[in-house]
Amino acid sequence: MSSERPTEKELLKSVLEPLLEDFQYWFDRSRTLLESERLTFFSAKEQTELLNKIVRSKKEVSTAQILLKATNGEVGIDSNMLLPWHQLVVECWDLARKRRQTKGDRLSDS
Repeated sequence: MSSERPTEKELLKSVLEPLLEDFQYWFDRSRTLLESERLTFFSAKEQTELLNKIVRSKKEVSTAQILLKATNGEVGIDSNMLLPWHQLVVECWDLARKRRQTKGDRLSDS
């Protein structure tokens, strides 16, 4: 194992790229769910608002990914941008949890 420390560029690439990919994964999953099902634990307005927030954030993350690739990893992302995306991913996790619980409740009622 080399004792050399990674450069800032290497560190940025090894941490930021997978993080942005993870955001995209959860945004895609949640978007698909929100577009394909009417979720009873949300009002129609809440579901639409969450979907719109996910669509907007997905575009922002895509832009960040393009900039990162276009600059060959020379550009980072301000943590003030990452925090709302991370918070939205937490909402996506909660959405998945609530849906699993709702599906489980329906099965146990049968």
